[in-house]
Amino acid sequence: VQLQASGGGLVQAGGSLRLSCATSEGDLSYYYMGWIRQAPGKEREFVAGISWPGRNKNYGDSVKGRFTISRDNVMHTVDLQMNSLKSEDTAIYYCVADRAMPASTRAPFWGQGTLVTVSS
Repeated sequence: VQLQASGGGLVQAGGSLRLSCATSEGDLSYYYMGWIRQAPGKEREFVAGISWPGRNKNYGDSVKGRFTISRDNVMHTVDLQMNSLKSEDTAIYYCVADRAMPASTRAPFWGQGTLVTVSS
């Protein structure tokens, strides 16, 4: 599956952004989907994951209560609503997919990433 992430940009601390992931080839049916981020000089970090068809969701500790993952199984998109953004949320955000298990930093399919910059 080919993934494309969009929606990144520059936002002030406390603001919101919505990222979206779509597929340019195939569809997202039966895939566990998720978002991973990588800040400059840091390890990749799990942000959020969602099962098929969307009943189960999980979040990294640093974003719980602020970020919400969702999926549209008709449009084959996965969104990440990010609220109350902090400077430490600055990173490249990657959409990932895994057919066999919940999304993680070891997911086999990755999009190209979208940059989120939060100014303090």
